[in-house]
Amino acid sequence: MSWPLIRNLPREFHFNFVGYAPLAAALSALLIVGTCVSFVTKGMNMGIDFVGGAIIEVQTPGPLSTVALEHTLARSGGIDPHVQAIGDTNGATVRFRVPKTGDINVTTQKVKTALVSEYPGIVIKRAETVGGRVSDELKVSGAKALGIALVLMLLYIWARFQLQFGFGAVVAVLHDVVLTLGLLSVTQLEFSMTSIAALLTVIGYSMNEKVITFDRLRENLRKYKTTPLGEVINRSENERLSRTLITGTTAVLALAGALFMGGPVLFPLVFTMVFGIIIGTYSSIYVALPIILLWGVKRDDEEAVPLKPYNAR
Repeated sequence: MSWPLIRNLPREFHFNFVGYAPLAAALSALLIVGTCVSFVTKGMNMGIDFVGGAIIEVQTPGPLSTVALEHTLARSGGIDPHVQAIGDTNGATVRFRVPKTGDINVTTQKVKTALVSEYPGIVIKRAETVGGRVSDELKVSGAKALGIALVLMLLYIWARFQLQFGFGAVVAVLHDVVLTLGLLSVTQLEFSMTSIAALLTVIGYSMNEKVITFDRLRENLRKYKTTPLGEVINRSENERLSRTLITGTTAVLALAGALFMGGPVLFPLVFTMVFGIIIGTYSSIYVALPIILLWGVKRDDEEAVPLKPYNAR
């Protein structure tokens, strides 16, 4: 086997992408229904950024029983059934949340006092408090950021290509966002402002994939004016399939180190981004392009002008 491995990729692909579009549509619909069910039954594991409260990180000089810690928290008002272990170097390090009940500052102080009294030698490494008003503002700001990003992308794709391209791109990106949120709901990973940053990154990567997909399709539409649209889509995707595999694999490998070795702090962010890259590539082929296939395109654009090779001197 020769190295690099990308040399072993076929020079030409003949995959019938359009033929599998109905099956992909059924799969996407099933995943969206599953996401809705998860939202209703589980909801999102909202971080203190959105629900208010406090997060406390402590370190003990020796092993710590999470069950005993939960009892201590229950007595002091900081009930959290999901005590998160971070590591065991030089003792046990755990993080837990204090729910927003009454005066959060008073509750937090009671929890800290109870921990110091119950566990001699314990070190309070971090204690952050977010009020209800701040959490409400963060919810609005996060929703605005996602909405503005989608509107600007629709306008950009519309201006660069055609309206149906922009509509297909926005529907595909919404598909990616909904399924990514569904994954977070199913896994109950904490949803925080870091998750908003991950979603915006997913949107950016997904939209970049759509632009590359549409650009190749537009070039082939100029070349093959009488070829059925479905065949042009198949040809376009087969021409760029090797590039898609290489780019997607490279992006996932770049995140793999942080995914498996970045610890619990980075895991939700990187996990969301990895899933977003995969689902963004899928939606470019099986959400955005089928919408264009159903809508149709105009083919009265100018002929494509091939680039002249560069002559080095």
